[in-house]
Amino acid sequence: MKGLIIAAGKGERLSSVSPVKPLLPVCGQALIDWTVKALLKVGIKEIIVVTGYEGDRVEEHLNKRNYLDGAKINFVRNDEWEKENGLSVYKAKDLAGDRFILLMTDHIFDPEILRQLTNQNVEDDELVLAVDSRIDNHPFVDLEDVTRVQVEDGQIISIGKGIIRYNAFDAGIFYCTSALFTALEESQRLSKNFTLSGGVRIMAIKGKARVMDIGDKFWIDVDDEKAWHKIEEYLKTDGQKLKD
Repeated sequence: MKGLIIAAGKGERLSSVSPVKPLLPVCGQALIDWTVKALLKVGIKEIIVVTGYEGDRVEEHLNKRNYLDGAKINFVRNDEWEKENGLSVYKAKDLAGDRFILLMTDHIFDPEILRQLTNQNVEDDELVLAVDSRIDNHPFVDLEDVTRVQVEDGQIISIGKGIIRYNAFDAGIFYCTSALFTALEESQRLSKNFTLSGGVRIMAIKGKARVMDIGDKFWIDVDDEKAWHKIEEYLKTDGQKLKD
């Protein structure tokens, strides 16, 4: 099992705090360090990081981390980082292997979600997305920006930021197989849709995109200053489990 982290975007909504989003300081360590350490905590030590905007700085940062002793990091550069995140995922197709955990660099979450996800029974042509069904007044979700999911009988029926009918949020944590790359290629080639959700939709149409509900476990998308302040406060008070 490998880990794939998407860290290519510019993160304009955080640029006044950190010009390089993956290097945003969160309680004394860079945002991307939280993501990498989550993989290490569940025993995933072969990690691929897709960089783009200020990629040299992100790669230099990770190459200097002592906590990575014993782990293997490979970098993939996405020079088209201005496009949506599905292209960054697709760029890693030659390194990711048949099965991998896919994470976003700006999501901080309870590593127990990953432990449960890696124990899922996943067929060779499927993916499983961690979702949060707490859709009413969620304290850590930006309703205007979050990716919404309509789930029926454990299957993704619809996914996207603008969908009207939904009963869960996309937590940005995936157990994927190489079938995702085929779906992303189809989405990009036929629909000119470079989002990750575009590829997931194609798998969902085929009945190959399932979900795992995370229950009451913590996660947050650190995508703007408001979310940054929220995670800083959470980690200082209730977030000891994430720091251990």
